[in-house]
Amino acid sequence: MDWGRAKNVLIYAFLLLNLVLGYQLWSDYREQQGANLGFDSLSESTQRAMENKNIQVLTSVPADTPSLPKISYRYTEELPDDPVQLAIPADSKLIFTPGDLVSALKNEIPQIGNYSYDAFADSSEDGSFTLHPLFEGQWPLFNADLELFYTDQKITAYLGSPVQIQDAGGETEVLPAQKALGTLVENYLPEGSVVKEITLGFYGQTFDSETQVAAPVWRFTVENGDPSSYSVYYVQGASGDVISP
Repeated sequence: MDWGRAKNVLIYAFLLLNLVLGYQLWSDYREQQGANLGFDSLSESTQRAMENKNIQVLTSVPADTPSLPKISYRYTEELPDDPVQLAIPADSKLIFTPGDLVSALKNEIPQIGNYSYDAFADSSEDGSFTLHPLFEGQWPLFNADLELFYTDQKITAYLGSPVQIQDAGGETEVLPAQKALGTLVENYLPEGSVVKEITLGFYGQTFDSETQVAAPVWRFTVENGDPSSYSVYYVQGASGDVISP
């Protein structure tokens, strides 16, 4: 018996077995990650379009479909022309710890506790963080901004006016995020797009009126080849219509 040849055959067999097992583990991991992100709930046509157009979704797909009304909102004070300087600058790192941020700024910005940080709306050009007011403490109103300006790692000024938000009635069940994503993937997103964020909130066209109206929307933040540049798509929660401002 040629033991040298037999040994080589065994080595090749073990290498092949390791490759097969490695591929199976990788495949299982991808399936598990897809399930964790909610990809298994997407339609076959959406998954096929993602593959054909090389579209990636790097965030989980929300499974909840709450019932939400339209809302009305108005500013209770006139928006100042220039940022208001803080009497005591606050550490900019507090933006990532909401409780500490509220404690540091509530004396000068009393409404700060009802705002949420928008990670995809920051501006490095003018050194500012963006926050949005919340309806019922949970759903951001994307039309309204509170800008916090920073320099030398300190929040030094803010720009924004208090917003009064009210339930305007007409409560309906929101379109599932899976269907909204499917509409975008199959009909709107260009090849190579990367979906970085899916958020449920409120958005509406702005009119020359003291009181404005906004409806539930899914907001999709999409990277189109440049990691520092994003496109934003709003999908109406009731009709499924797509708005790309």
